[in-house]
Amino acid sequence: MGGGVMVASGLTLFVIALLIFALALVLLGVRTVPQGQEWTVERFGRYTRTLQPGLHLLLPLIDRIGRKQSMMETVLDVPSQEVITRDNAMVTADGVVFFQVIDAAKASYEVNNLELAILNLTMTNTRTVMGSMDLDELLSQRDQINARLLGVVDEATSPWGVKVTRIEIRDIQPPRDLVDSMARQMKAERDRRASILEAEGQRQAAILRAEGAKQAAILQAEGRREAAFRDAEARERSAQAEAEATRLVSDAIAGGNVQAINYFVAQRYVDALTAVAAAPNQKVLFMPLEAANVIGAIGGIAEIAREAFPNRPANQAASSGTAAPPPAPRSPWNRDDRNRDDRNRDEPNRRDAPVPPES
Repeated sequence: MGGGVMVASGLTLFVIALLIFALALVLLGVRTVPQGQEWTVERFGRYTRTLQPGLHLLLPLIDRIGRKQSMMETVLDVPSQEVITRDNAMVTADGVVFFQVIDAAKASYEVNNLELAILNLTMTNTRTVMGSMDLDELLSQRDQINARLLGVVDEATSPWGVKVTRIEIRDIQPPRDLVDSMARQMKAERDRRASILEAEGQRQAAILRAEGAKQAAILQAEGRREAAFRDAEARERSAQAEAEATRLVSDAIAGGNVQAINYFVAQRYVDALTAVAAAPNQKVLFMPLEAANVIGAIGGIAEIAREAFPNRPANQAASSGTAAPPPAPRSPWNRDDRNRDDRNRDEPNRRDAPVPPES
């Protein structure tokens, strides 16, 4: 009895141990891959497959996890390095590289130390690309540098199952003396552009002033031309009016109207006196007594007209019902009339005066 109990207890222990071993094997074969990663599976040291994110079951003691690759985009910092440009200028440049693993198996077994390989490849191609450019191109064409670097490095890392998404040159530092020379060059270029712009502005201003003067001269000439036309037209109309007035006066004189001659002469005489009196300068007019006879002569023009037209006696005017014009008044300023009046006034005195005795 005692031996059977011992055998039963030993069998129970064996079964329990076997269950524990089986459970351990199952636990060893269960793998959970997190999101954003891929794991490679090796069987007896040989790659067999790649585990995607999720729960997987492996054969214990046969399969094992080989490499764990991150499928997310990774950033590498490219350290600073000195680069000699095509025009023998030494600059210091650094940058960053963005890459992403596309094939976990290739990234695991095609290259050793993937990040170091990408970093060294980027640095060497940076020196190659930047060394083939001048300093001015290097400082002004960073986009071109980035594009060329990206094409070269991406093509070189493609067999590794890696996709290089972006390469950026972060900083380019020329030597201090070269920076000072560039600053002086830039200042001189700015001064030259400012001088050119100022000269262009002065030239444009001179052209505009000349155009304005030309337009002003043209407008003034057109104004003078229009004024001349208007003055000529006004003189023409004035001459026509004068001719018409003269014709009317002539017709009136020819018709025997002597008042027209009086009016015509008197108007011209008054206009002349008005023009003299309206002059702006200070003046003193000395008019002889004979000049006043013109006023009396106006009345005598009627007598001249009657003698010029003997066929028109005054009785025709009476027969036509119109009164004959009165005789022209004698001007008190006429010298002959005044002397005659003085003789007539002194005549009685001479008659009453006693005759002196004969000696």
